Amino acid sequence: MLLADALLGDNLLPLLVLALGAAMVVGYGLALVRPPPQTPERKHQGELPRAPVRRSLVMIAIGLVAGAWALASLLR
Repeated sequence: MLLADALLGDNLLPLLVLALGAAMVVGYGLALVRPPPQTPERKHQGELPRAPVRRSLVMIAIGLVAGAWALASLLR
């Protein structure tokens, strides 16, 4: 019963939202700071040379808000 309480307890949703928010912040932040290397194959596949800055900043902000909400819910 202890394992079921730990996995499906009252904190499951805030923990998932915290993980998602942190992943968004780290992922989009790294995409801005360190874009993927350009190879001739990537140019022909139609991939962008780097992440769109405005969209990345919006997604980072959304991740920060989600993470802050989840952290506040966990600490209450």
